[in-house]
Amino acid sequence: MENYLVDLSHLSPEEKWRLEHARMHAKHKGHEAMHAEMVLILIVTLVIAQLVLVQWKQRHPKSYNLVTLFQMWVVPLYFTTKLHWWRFLVTWFIFSVVTAYVTYRATRKPLECTTPRLVYKWFLLLYKISYATGIVGYSVVMFTLFGINLIFRIKPEDAMDFGVSLLFYGLYYGVLGRDFAEMCADVMASTVGYYSASGMPTKHLSDSICAVCGQPILVDVSEEGIIENTYRLSCNHVFHEFCIRGWCIVGKKQTCPYCKEKVDLKRMFSNPWEKPHVMYGQLLDWLRYLVAWQPVIIGLVQGINYILGLE
Repeated sequence: MENYLVDLSHLSPEEKWRLEHARMHAKHKGHEAMHAEMVLILIVTLVIAQLVLVQWKQRHPKSYNLVTLFQMWVVPLYFTTKLHWWRFLVTWFIFSVVTAYVTYRATRKPLECTTPRLVYKWFLLLYKISYATGIVGYSVVMFTLFGINLIFRIKPEDAMDFGVSLLFYGLYYGVLGRDFAEMCADVMASTVGYYSASGMPTKHLSDSICAVCGQPILVDVSEEGIIENTYRLSCNHVFHEFCIRGWCIVGKKQTCPYCKEKVDLKRMFSNPWEKPHVMYGQLLDWLRYLVAWQPVIIGLVQGINYILGLE
């Protein structure tokens, strides 16, 4: 017992670090085989989990998307509550309240004529805010790496924390917002655009009605609009320009809301300045796996290691 009660107060910080490092190596000496098993378990679990998720998504996309959305919503909440990240919890609460109201409106039947426009506006606003926040966060991180923060006398650790936080906020709410937008778009897809004067849905879509928001189209396809143009798909159904763009970018739909005709994104986004919005949406789709399922897989790996007695 006396060997462990050594006075380290006379040692320098560097000597203390070396001593702790030597103790750690002594503790794990001879455990190389165990560490190899743990790495092998991690790799096998990641491969199997990826195959299971891909098959699940292909065979049962609705249940996969619903469970993934729930994971995206709850998993960060658990970790941020544990770490006492109150600013994130406040923004998460505000987002949840507003999105819950919008989702409630989107799932009511019969669908009110003003609901699609409300749903579209909220998720488009959320998408633009998340996009701008992510870009600002990424720029701050890059400026910090190049030392530009020193010009403004900002500590590197403070600037990096600020940039990473903004990047996290932008990516997280971008992913979550797109998933909720897709869910609302799926629910409204069977009723949007089919409105009569009484507000009850009908089976005929007039040529003067937008199939996304259900509002009248005031600008002819051949005319140049002041605020927005009118867009006609190859199936001859017409839409407000911003509505069909929101349907494709925010709601992740690449088909006509009325007849499921394929939408030509290259024709819609001919302006090179608009293409980054499409790429940003694809990035959000890829990050969904990291946020929703990666913590679950890592937890599963740790559970397997615990059952097998590996440390």
